[in-house]
Amino acid sequence: MVKHREVMEDISDVYLTEYIPSMYTSPCTLYYLQNGKQKKWHIFAERNGVVIIVYNKTRDVLILVKQFRPSVYLQRIPEEDRHGKIDVGKYPAKLGVTLEWCAGLEDKDISTEEVAQEEILEECGYSVQIQQLERIGTIRNLSVTTGARSTYYYCEVTDDMRVNSGGGEAGEHVEVLEMPVKDVVDYASNTEYVSSPINFMYGLYWFLSNKYKK
Repeated sequence: MVKHREVMEDISDVYLTEYIPSMYTSPCTLYYLQNGKQKKWHIFAERNGVVIIVYNKTRDVLILVKQFRPSVYLQRIPEEDRHGKIDVGKYPAKLGVTLEWCAGLEDKDISTEEVAQEEILEECGYSVQIQQLERIGTIRNLSVTTGARSTYYYCEVTDDMRVNSGGGEAGEHVEVLEMPVKDVVDYASNTEYVSSPINFMYGLYWFLSNKYKK
């Protein structure tokens, strides 16, 4: 397992407020008639994105991204303690740290392939060409709440394609992990808890079924 950059797990002054709108999320309520009956549904609209499974065939490792996710952190805190200032001694930052694939939002007027290419360079430190990206498909995320889509890609890299240590853009606290495939499988096989999103599990099973023949 190779580390390129330490994730910032030292958090303090954590507190909850009412939702503050941003350019990335737009909560709303949709009213509609279905079979003549009035209904409504609360939606937390998000931007679309890309997810990339990156495999380094030089050393037989998968490239993962480790980072602190505030939403995961909050869900690890019991509801009775989700008010005002959060006790970070009782609830340390590690509760919100996840392992994920390289990913990013479609927040520029460029193709999803170009978004994927930029994310691989920024997060993982590998320079790839568009033609090296294999499109897996497009899937809807959390259809109950967001409905946003993620376009999945697969990309094989080699050691000589690494041009920097990765770790994301300035201001991001991201750690790049290069894990042997067996270690990733062992991690994902934990029946108690896997600190990764469902797209991580989907991407791993796709990789094992379609690309990894060892």
